[in-house]
Amino acid sequence: MDLSRGGRAAIDRMIEAYGFTTKQALCDQLGISSSTLANRYLRDTFPADFVIQCALETGASLMWLTFGTGPVFDNGQSDIIKVPRKKILDGKLFDASYLMFDKAFIPEKINELSIVSIEKSSYFVENKFSEVDDGLWVLEIEGKVSIREIIRIPVGKIRVMGESSFECLLDDIVIISKVLGVFSEIR
Repeated sequence: MDLSRGGRAAIDRMIEAYGFTTKQALCDQLGISSSTLANRYLRDTFPADFVIQCALETGASLMWLTFGTGPVFDNGQSDIIKVPRKKILDGKLFDASYLMFDKAFIPEKINELSIVSIEKSSYFVENKFSEVDDGLWVLEIEGKVSIREIIRIPVGKIRVMGESSFECLLDDIVIISKVLGVFSEIR
């Protein structure tokens, strides 16, 4: 097995395994500069260290990542679901890889589950919802993303709770996701 070439294809498969759409997202996940990845890509150098990291983090098959053959995930991974993760930093929402969960822990009726992290808390969120009701939501208010509790009030209005609570029309803010649950770091 000659691994002196095949770097481009392996990098493309790693992007797919992580569920990313850009090489920059892969660089951020691997903790490398874009020039490091570009160098390996242009030279078609096989990135064994990155492939191993990707396999460990995603559960993707080493055979598939390396050669593009066989199933993406081994049979033991069939009950695993990868959940996309985003981070809120300075009021902006950024892609931040994903987490793997056993499908048994995820309710079947969830539409487009993902995780949004801010500081030391992560929130399970649903990205497709039919109605906005009382509860925690990922919102964009005047260009800043945050997680806030909202309460519906009559005539298409809501009360947004937080350090500075206010009332507005539902159409005055952008509703991004509905929070389903939260897990926090314990110190």
